Amino acid sequence: MTSNNREKIDLFFKHIFKGAGFITIALLGGIFFMLLYNGFSFFTKISPIDFFTGIQWDPEAKYSIIPLLVSTLLVAVGSMAIAVPLGILTAAFLSEVAPKKIQMILKPVIEMLAAIPSVAIGFLGIVLLGPGISTLFGIQNGLNALNGSVLLAIMALPTIITISEDAINAVPKSHREASIALGANKWETLFKITIPAAFPGLIAAVMLGLGRALGETMTVLMATGNAAAIPKGFLDSVRTITATIAIEMGEVPYQTTHYFALFAIAGVLFLISLAINFLGEYFANHLRKFHA
Repeated sequence: MTSNNREKIDLFFKHIFKGAGFITIALLGGIFFMLLYNGFSFFTKISPIDFFTGIQWDPEAKYSIIPLLVSTLLVAVGSMAIAVPLGILTAAFLSEVAPKKIQMILKPVIEMLAAIPSVAIGFLGIVLLGPGISTLFGIQNGLNALNGSVLLAIMALPTIITISEDAINAVPKSHREASIALGANKWETLFKITIPAAFPGLIAAVMLGLGRALGETMTVLMATGNAAAIPKGFLDSVRTITATIAIEMGEVPYQTTHYFALFAIAGVLFLISLAINFLGEYFANHLRKFHA
């Protein structure tokens, strides 16, 4: 192959990849514009003050995002409270402690966990985890925020573990060697040197895991009880934004107030997810620059 032909092929694929990137950006922009347009149509009928300060989501009369937003954040934060320490410690174990044979077993298992359909995890929440929570806490119904938090933690673990392991592996070996040379043992080096040095990457892992939890639909729809009210705790049934859209969009009359309301709450969730992903990308870039 001549150098001229090679340059033409390189230029061709360069344009292909650039075009794919622009198409992705255009699709994202189109989705945002659609949500913005329909959301604006909703706010011409319902006051933004009522939407952001009310306490009731009732498609017959009142449209307030607060019960759905509180439910979404409660389940997401609960899932992160479980997944973050478990995920980071698992990543530290795989990176710093586990023998090669155990790594070769655990890594594929963790990757397979990400491939389990969300509907299957939601089904386990209904038939296994829900009755267990009901028995453990002596409540009538185990379909609540705690159930959803545990299931979302399981779903977020592969993302958190994988990115956290990469962040820990990116810490220069000289940091560990210097710590050992000063008299620290393996565990002191791990918790006082390695993990703090990997902190930007760990934050990126948490942000991306949180984004995964916020965007999940089927699992929370099946396992949280779908009560559109402000929850008082993790043992209350909740309804997240994604579950509300999935339940109501299929039957809502076209271009009604209720129809536009679903686009409004989808727009709010889109902005929250976008902000979280930007934060995750910022910390990931900070990590790369730190180790460059």
